[in-house]
Amino acid sequence: MAYDVEILPPWRVPGRPTTDRCFVIADEGVQITRPVTFVDALEGGWYVDLVELEEAGPKRLVVHDLYVDIVVPPVSRRYEVLDLDELAGALQDGAIDAATAVRVLRNAQRFIDKHLRDLNQDPPSSWPDFPPAAIQNLAELPPFDVG
Repeated sequence: MAYDVEILPPWRVPGRPTTDRCFVIADEGVQITRPVTFVDALEGGWYVDLVELEEAGPKRLVVHDLYVDIVVPPVSRRYEVLDLDELAGALQDGAIDAATAVRVLRNAQRFIDKHLRDLNQDPPSSWPDFPPAAIQNLAELPPFDVG
């Protein structure tokens, strides 16, 4: 699934588009975005959110961010896992239950293993499947109507 989201004015970068294309791979529990607001060393990089979907009505899905994020810079063969402390805080505060936290952590590791790590390459020379092949056709679509 893909959708475009408007970038709120405080985060817009002059001269750049005002929307980002988001790709949801539901069976992997992730949403992937190539933010147009990334500048300098992150420009052209990707942001991966761990998410879950909720059916909010006919033909209406809500994407819930589940705290953990992965940043994939554009030029290096490394990635950063972010916000594990936010996941811990949400679990501690009761905002999510243990089963959800377990699912988020497992989905994060599966995504990394499938798309960002190739244990058979030493040293690694390319991503095994990133950006994921599952989003390639969606990435080529013209902008969606956000309004």
